Amino acid sequence: MSLPSTAAQLVTLAEEGGHHNSLNPAVTGGSALAILLLLLWITTRFNRDR
Repeated sequence: MSLPSTAAQLVTLAEEGGHHNSLNPAVTGGSALAILLLLLWITTRFNRDR
């Protein structure tokens, strides 16, 4: 995928208000929370000097 076509898709998505049928806010937010909690857990496992 080339840069101009990617940029055109982003502009189209922005003009539509960012709403897409496949983007469920609950799933997106839940996934983001799970990833952040996983990163927090990994960080605390490696930071044993405190």
